[in-house]
Amino acid sequence: MSKTFVLSDIHGCYHSLLELLDYIKPDPLTDRLIFLGDYIDRGPQSKEVVAEIISLTRELPRTITLMGNHEEMLLEFIKGRGRDIFLNNGGQETLQSYGMSPPFTDNPADFIPADHLAFFASLDTYWEDKNYIYVHAGLQPGVKLSRQSTKWCLWSRERFVNSEYDFGKTVVFGHSDRKTPLVTSNKIGIDTGAVYGGNLTCLILPDREFVSVKGIKT
Repeated sequence: MSKTFVLSDIHGCYHSLLELLDYIKPDPLTDRLIFLGDYIDRGPQSKEVVAEIISLTRELPRTITLMGNHEEMLLEFIKGRGRDIFLNNGGQETLQSYGMSPPFTDNPADFIPADHLAFFASLDTYWEDKNYIYVHAGLQPGVKLSRQSTKWCLWSRERFVNSEYDFGKTVVFGHSDRKTPLVTSNKIGIDTGAVYGGNLTCLILPDREFVSVKGIKT
């Protein structure tokens, strides 16, 4: 039986990602690998994480990569907007991983490889299959999936997490970190705070099994 492996909020924890991938070993012919965003920021090896995921998309053709709010902040920074919010939320570590130095006034496109820039620009805000909806942060209750805003998909917290709204399918999300995965009747949260000294967690479907490895403390 094919499996779906879902990961989120890696935040530059490269060695944790490698350890988790080595453990789950997705089958490139049958399994699907879904990343819910926040590959970068705060942790020390964002560049390496992105390079690994780009490589995985070539090796595992059924891989799905979604955008997190940190990728959105990076894209805004590259456009010359939102400098302070990006740098103050772990962006400095990301830029340093790409070889940039303070005060970070150089053109990021001179340091970030073209395939990485293309990767960031290609990320979708949600994806769905027969039984689940996958998104970085959450969905707005009462709004059709096709009409969900980027703000809700990438930034929502309590209003989504505390909602009992039936979205028609179970929503799998990251973004709102906790010590252990959240499982309710309508959602599954898998951000377990890898970059804060918690774990990097993978949800394995359809069994709803969780596999975790230690993250790092920055």
